[in-house]
Amino acid sequence: MDYTYIKDIDLITALKKGESKSYRFLVEFYHHKLCLYASGLTNDSNLAEDIVQNVFFNIWRQRDKLKDDFSVKSYLYRSVYNEFIDQYRKNKSVVELEEKYIDALTYIVEEEDNKSIDKLMKLVKSEIENLPPKCKQTFLLSKQEGLSNIEIAEYLNVSIKSVEAHITKAIRILRKVIGDKVEGILFLLLGMKTNDV
Repeated sequence: MDYTYIKDIDLITALKKGESKSYRFLVEFYHHKLCLYASGLTNDSNLAEDIVQNVFFNIWRQRDKLKDDFSVKSYLYRSVYNEFIDQYRKNKSVVELEEKYIDALTYIVEEEDNKSIDKLMKLVKSEIENLPPKCKQTFLLSKQEGLSNIEIAEYLNVSIKSVEAHITKAIRILRKVIGDKVEGILFLLLGMKTNDV
């Protein structure tokens, strides 16, 4: 990219004028981050790509209606989220997400750059691999396979309290490593809601 827009107002002005380089900048700068965010919401990379493409297309199509005084980044994330909700209403098979979870995911993707997210995901993967065997098995049955605590207890022939203890222990270990970002990273990594976090 041999051109950049430090201030949002400059980018918005250029978009409203129909300058193609401003649109290229927008896509090149935000595409990967928005796809990561959309993938976290949908757990489907193809659908995520479609959502992001729709958002960029709509921005260009309605560029003359853009307001001069808004945060481009916030606007893009909100647009991706709104597009996701529209798709969700059309396709009920997408898991319903809790608001606190979506906030956590948004925070991660907005705050971290792409390399940091990849690094955090590798770190969490490594920590999951290093969990004690029973703890790891229980945690993955819950978070990756989506089994309830009762189903896990029956499958492993252990008490529900034992299942809860293993999951709590795993979350505690992961939280020590990455702190409050644990919810969003686990969802990006495993594609499951982390209700026990």
